[in-house]
Amino acid sequence: MDDLIKKHVSRRDFLGGAAAVLALPGVAHSAARTDKRPNIILFITDDQDKHSIGAYGGDSLTPNLDRLAREGMVFHQAYVSSTVCTPSRYSFLTGRYAGRSYCRRYEDECPPGQQGFPSFNVELEEDNMNVGAVLQKSGYATGYVGKFHVGPDIKRPEEHEKFGLKYVSKDAPANSETTAAFRHNERWYRRYLKRKGFSWTKHVYWGNMQSPFNHHNPEWTIEAALEFIDGHKDRPFYLHYCTTLTHGPDKSWRNSMDHPLVSGEGTLDKPPNVMTDRKALLKRLEDKGLDPEQGHAGYSWVDDSIGAILKKLDDLGIADNTLIVFTSDHGSNMKGSLYNIDGTCVPWIMRWPNAIKAGAECDELVQNIDLAPTFFDLAGAMVPDKYVMDGRILKPLFAGRKPKQWRDHLYFEMGSGRAVCTRDWKYIAVRYPKERIAQIKKARPEMLPKLMAYIGRAGIGTRGAQNPGFFDYDQLYNVKRDAKERRNLAANLKYSKTLADMRRMLKKDLESFGRPFGEFVPGDNAAPPGLIDEQVELVKKMKIAGKRIILPDGHVLDEQSQPNRQRKLTERESRRDSKKRQNRTK
Repeated sequence: MDDLIKKHVSRRDFLGGAAAVLALPGVAHSAARTDKRPNIILFITDDQDKHSIGAYGGDSLTPNLDRLAREGMVFHQAYVSSTVCTPSRYSFLTGRYAGRSYCRRYEDECPPGQQGFPSFNVELEEDNMNVGAVLQKSGYATGYVGKFHVGPDIKRPEEHEKFGLKYVSKDAPANSETTAAFRHNERWYRRYLKRKGFSWTKHVYWGNMQSPFNHHNPEWTIEAALEFIDGHKDRPFYLHYCTTLTHGPDKSWRNSMDHPLVSGEGTLDKPPNVMTDRKALLKRLEDKGLDPEQGHAGYSWVDDSIGAILKKLDDLGIADNTLIVFTSDHGSNMKGSLYNIDGTCVPWIMRWPNAIKAGAECDELVQNIDLAPTFFDLAGAMVPDKYVMDGRILKPLFAGRKPKQWRDHLYFEMGSGRAVCTRDWKYIAVRYPKERIAQIKKARPEMLPKLMAYIGRAGIGTRGAQNPGFFDYDQLYNVKRDAKERRNLAANLKYSKTLADMRRMLKKDLESFGRPFGEFVPGDNAAPPGLIDEQVELVKKMKIAGKRIILPDGHVLDEQSQPNRQRKLTERESRRDSKKRQNRTK
């Protein structure tokens, strides 16, 4: 975080007052025909790593992304602020860190004045301080297509009933009745996103795909994306496109190809005809000697999605003045951690022929918080004074030259973990709040990986445990020499000055949130390190593979082996602690 924290893109005139004219009823469409502001498309994939793309050196069939890179700019030091879907996607939509969220759900779980826990608990706020709403008010058509995952947590039957949704059980058959329920719900998702400020929405997934229609169908979402582009080609538009690929196991992507009628609104009447035929795509992979079950079906399917959008822009003659940003919500192999490779460091390619030098590369530190302020700047948007953003405007980087001034570090957050990173160093601090420490002290050994994972979940929360320092309170890595962050130097006296410098950097960032965190910002439920040394040493001796745990004595257990009674007791204690925190703030 830097001196731009909480500063706003100022209200400005644009093209001799065009932005103000666009806001007037009845003249927006005619004025927009001569509006030279760029169209903007943000294309976000799910759980994608850089090595899956040819432009980053991957052995993959990605000709469209490789073209995007040749004609645009490739970023090598691009990061997301968190490595699970919801907080990362929140930052894409708002330009601020999830830990700064003021939505009701986050403040109920983490009342103001207490240590924050940014995870799957943030939503878009009621005041609509987000990219779709602000750009719409500035004369842009704003479209949302694909995966959302930044809304209320709707899982149980009573929650569906509360919102007017149809509940579908996990074992429901894929029949016409279930399809009707999915279609009803998808229409509700559209209305919800329009209430949040988007002017056009279609083919929306609320979160991850749900049974019995849990097969990827990028043609279904690309169909909506192309419809939006075609319908708004005569005025500036912003498209927030989120594919479900490449979430899930590699083989699931290939398996999904055998189900062309499965979609987010149930069974389709016919498959969309907007991309390469699936069999033809598989034949291409076969000809290249690439195994579709080893990830290549997903990588090339994503690439073909980009290809469909590029073709539409070319056909309409609007490619030169369209900014395309291709990136991912986070990596896969290090999901749920704060490590760089396959975690916070993501693929990021931008193309805008009118303004970005073709074939350029960028090594500056950029983050997903930078996109919303950049879009606002390019749109000449009139941003409300109370809109809080953490990002920088990326326009100085478009020329492909090093700007006179840029940030010297980035900040990251994930549950009970916080981190800062420079070009050469990464510092991670893991500080559990008092209530989590109490749970850890009472927990059975097989529950420790879950409770001590930064986001409090086994599986995706413990992927980073393959690195030996994952559970250490303090972690210092020379990322220039140790890119995979395997050698924790925090206890090495040789690097004590570097450690102190990084800690000061983190402390300054944390103070801007107005919440306590460990000993950096003492207060309320924050606790210093050193209170669970015994548990840290024990969990570091375990072998963790997903939810499967091998204890130091050789016993093989998993989270589910805990007796049901004990598991329910832990869940009750967690809910009770949450209520106590809420009551203290009333």
